[in-house]
Amino acid sequence: MDELDCAVIGGGVVGLAVARALALAGREVVVLESEGAIGTGTSSRNSEVIHAGIYYPQGSLKARLCVEGRQALYEYAAERGVPHRRCGKLIVATSAEQVGQLETIRAKAAANGVDDLEMITARQAAAMEPQLHCVAALHSPGTGIVDSHALMLSLLGDLENAGGMLALKSPVARAECGADAIVLIAEDGTALRCNTVVNAAGLGAPGLARRFEGLPAAAVPKAWFAKGSYFTLSGRAPFGRLIYPVPEPGGLGVHLTIDLGGQAKFGPDVQWVESVDDLVVDPARGDGFYAEVRKYWPALPDGGLIPGYAGMRPKISGPHEPASDFVIDGPATHGVRGLVNLFGIESPGLTSCLAIGRHVAQMVASA
Repeated sequence: MDELDCAVIGGGVVGLAVARALALAGREVVVLESEGAIGTGTSSRNSEVIHAGIYYPQGSLKARLCVEGRQALYEYAAERGVPHRRCGKLIVATSAEQVGQLETIRAKAAANGVDDLEMITARQAAAMEPQLHCVAALHSPGTGIVDSHALMLSLLGDLENAGGMLALKSPVARAECGADAIVLIAEDGTALRCNTVVNAAGLGAPGLARRFEGLPAAAVPKAWFAKGSYFTLSGRAPFGRLIYPVPEPGGLGVHLTIDLGGQAKFGPDVQWVESVDDLVVDPARGDGFYAEVRKYWPALPDGGLIPGYAGMRPKISGPHEPASDFVIDGPATHGVRGLVNLFGIESPGLTSCLAIGRHVAQMVASA
């Protein structure tokens, strides 16, 4: 049986960031990725937004790791030449009833250490974005966008430069958790004895954890899948900043984001589904997009929205439940030596990836 110091299961942006942090700490690390390329799941099907840390409950892992991760990500991207832009964001109230929600959002952001939000009037917002319709807005200058694939390639380069490795097409079928080591067993029966295992399998993390013999079932949350569809804009967007409505249950509403090439996209919406493979965009959902977008951009032309792509949020809270925090569980929580499980790493996981990597590396070092 082959032996390994650290195995990180999952080659998305979070798994790569965790593996990088462990390798930089001097650990022997291999990333086990089930697909034939890195980042083919949630990491490549999102808005590529660098979040400021506005919406999350004070003291939560999401709040702390997002704020830490945002600063780290801007510094890392600038140092490594990863394409990104601090473009800013406007969170808009399109009715008088929503203005109070903006105040609540600003207070929550301030509690998280995000103190650069500015409440602006409809006239000030229109001066910044002439096509925008709102009655008031919050300006978040710290929000930005990043090329997620370039980021993952850079993280992989750091990992490999520190002596780590990536193994593609290496799905883990199950594991046996012992007193001294964890044995990972591949679908072809190959076994790998590991001192440390980090389950960063994203959408598949809860299902994989349930196949870890010796891990208490109560330590694994139920997986929920919230599909988010995106529609792209035909033609160039008249906006230079990201435009977000006030949040809706289960997500942040049908917002407008712009990629580094200037292409605008709208979404994601929230659609609870049973399968992680349900990634086809239903063109009929565009009807609802037009209605929502025209609340803040009345001039959106008919036929302007084209079905784009869909992503899947790896949630561990279901419909009508409060949004769960990130769950990063080590031996102190579940009792299995050498195992760290990452559950529910949805947004702001991309923004938080470097901070999550540091957090896990510190957890492993102190175990």
